[in-house]
Amino acid sequence: MLTQNLSDQERKIPGSKKKLRWFVALSTLPLLGVITAFGLVPQSDLGLDSTKITIEQITLPKVAPSVTVAANFWRNERVQRGDTAAELLRRLNVEDAAASNYLRNTAEAEYFRKLSVGKEVQAEIDAAGGLVSLRYLGDNGAQIVVDKQDDGYKTRILPAQLEKRLFVRTGEIKTSLYAATDAAGMPEAATNQLSEIFGGDIDFHHDLRKGDKFTVVYEMTYSNGELVQTGRIQAAEFINQRQIYRAVHFQGNAPQGDYYTPEGQSVRKAFLRSPIEFSRVSSGFSNSRFHPMLQKWRSHKGVDFAAQIGTKVRATSDGAVSSFGKQGGYGNFIMINHQSHFTTVYGHLSHFAKGLHSGQRVKQGDVIGYVGMTGLTNGPHLHYEFKIDGQQRDPMRVALPNAQPVGTADKVAFQSLADNFVARLNQLRNTNLAKLD
Repeated sequence: MLTQNLSDQERKIPGSKKKLRWFVALSTLPLLGVITAFGLVPQSDLGLDSTKITIEQITLPKVAPSVTVAANFWRNERVQRGDTAAELLRRLNVEDAAASNYLRNTAEAEYFRKLSVGKEVQAEIDAAGGLVSLRYLGDNGAQIVVDKQDDGYKTRILPAQLEKRLFVRTGEIKTSLYAATDAAGMPEAATNQLSEIFGGDIDFHHDLRKGDKFTVVYEMTYSNGELVQTGRIQAAEFINQRQIYRAVHFQGNAPQGDYYTPEGQSVRKAFLRSPIEFSRVSSGFSNSRFHPMLQKWRSHKGVDFAAQIGTKVRATSDGAVSSFGKQGGYGNFIMINHQSHFTTVYGHLSHFAKGLHSGQRVKQGDVIGYVGMTGLTNGPHLHYEFKIDGQQRDPMRVALPNAQPVGTADKVAFQSLADNFVARLNQLRNTNLAKLD
């Protein structure tokens, strides 16, 4: 019935539409054949290899188990007052009985047990607290190294690797010299040098004024990066009551150098004003003074410097010890002859410098004794006398002779050095004044 029906419908289709259907049918036959052919052609006839699956066992390299390496570390500590070797090792985190026994008991480590307060100690420690290496500086700047060995520990001494650095400090007096230098970050040893250098021109007990200024160029010596000592002042300027004083250190061919003005004149006087580095005048030179012990008026032909018992007393000039010992109201005293007609006397000493003897030659600044309160005195101080041809003179006011100037042979070398430092001082002073303004 379905065929019959279609036939009946075909009869009803116009002739042009019949032709169109036959054209479409015939044109699609080649495409259907191609598609059918593509789908039926075997893969081998196309020249392609058949797919092969290969399974192969691969042996992977063995991975070593990870090992955690405990790194050593360094620790620094400074010796504190009251420290023992055991306490210092504890703060260094050293937990090593063998190291502790070595450092506390062996002769090689004796210096370690006597380290002064403030000394730095460096320790290399492993993760278990065992000591690998210990380092610190000796008194002469040499580095002392304690290393762990197979059979214990060994101490080595390495030569000092000294390095000198120049430092510059400027400051202004507000209350005292030492307060000003402390504020400027200047070490006490350099301050003492500064007072000595200009002590012949400036009475640091009486002449300082608020607003006085100073500029100092000084050396600091380091060994393996650690400060060993405060070195010498190389150049300095002090403005006291608007008066400018300058000094440059120069050694030349002499075994020891000295300080000179930029013109080559000696800054150092033949005598220091004070036998004590820095102290207070408790009683001045006077023709009439009420004596606190005798309870009566009498002349005081010297100057008393108040200081603690044991304070160092220095020779104020080069000379020879003419006599020393105990004498009446002076107590323990020393008398020194200088040049041809100068004499100095030092009284009320607690004791004398070791090895002091009559006829001994001393240099300016040498320690000859120590402050005490022997003889006729009611408190610790130094009684100091200055005599010219046997007559006492006020040591704080008398005109002091100068030392020798720069020699002719060294004049050219000195002038080159002095000009360099003067240029630096000028630059520093101008910069400092600009900041103050």
